[in-house]
Amino acid sequence: MKLSIILPSHNPDRARLQRTLAGLRAQTLRQDSWELLVVDNASRPPVGGIEGGNARLVVESQLGLTHARRRGFSESRAEFIVMVDDDNVLAPDYLERALALFAAHPRIGALGGRSVPEFETEPPAWAREFDDLLACRDLGPEPLISSGLRPPGAARNEYPRCAPIGAGMALRRAAVQCWLDASGSDAPPDRQGGDLSSGGDNDIVLSLMRAGWEVGYFPELSLTHLIPAARIAVDYLARLNFGIQKSWMQVLARHDANPWPPLTPAGAAVRKARAWLTHRAWSSPAARIRWRGACGHFEGRTLINAIPAP
Repeated sequence: MKLSIILPSHNPDRARLQRTLAGLRAQTLRQDSWELLVVDNASRPPVGGIEGGNARLVVESQLGLTHARRRGFSESRAEFIVMVDDDNVLAPDYLERALALFAAHPRIGALGGRSVPEFETEPPAWAREFDDLLACRDLGPEPLISSGLRPPGAARNEYPRCAPIGAGMALRRAAVQCWLDASGSDAPPDRQGGDLSSGGDNDIVLSLMRAGWEVGYFPELSLTHLIPAARIAVDYLARLNFGIQKSWMQVLARHDANPWPPLTPAGAAVRKARAWLTHRAWSSPAARIRWRGACGHFEGRTLINAIPAP
């Protein structure tokens, strides 16, 4: 068994999940060399119809993406792991290429590539500014590899631009073991039901980089991200930007990579009010979404001492 796929799912859309599974069945990597673990994370009704072949269904009753991923890791058996969301369709050669890249780069602990959106409905032009909030990314045609967590002369650690996102993140078990060994109870906030925090991916990356591993972006790895119409609604994007920016402050502080100082609740409230004016939050959908991101940033800075360092 060379590779394990961990696919957490909470109340999935069945059509999108089936496309994800079809993309895995179409992989060029021989099916007897990889396993699929679908983690049913407190779904109602439960996820079913998964067992068979190289696929197993695992149940994690504690709600939350980090809990589901940890359960998947504990059940997996392979040296390499790929994390797939239930709205991702991997290119047919994704798994095969990921293994080849790990073999070619023995110091890389985590890698990823392009995440190309497929929208259920055509988004308005203003919404494309927020593709990165929706885990859509293309850093160009050249590979990028991190040069260390703390650049020479830097006062603190820095999160690398080339760090993989959670969708399609491929991991070397030896590298991610430090994250697995850390207590899950004091982890940064992550996706949990309607809470749109998103610190888990960043925590994994920073944990393994602190242990001395590199991370990389490789454009030959590609997946399609299936995006329903509800996720380009203004209210959703505003909530998403708030949750992402809030948890971003917390995870950076946890790993000595946050250049912004803590705020008091009163100080954050003043800055939120100023940001309403600065961003002209009333003037357009995009302005409102930007303002909510600023609010998340300020609120996160009031909480950055609440999560201990690993």
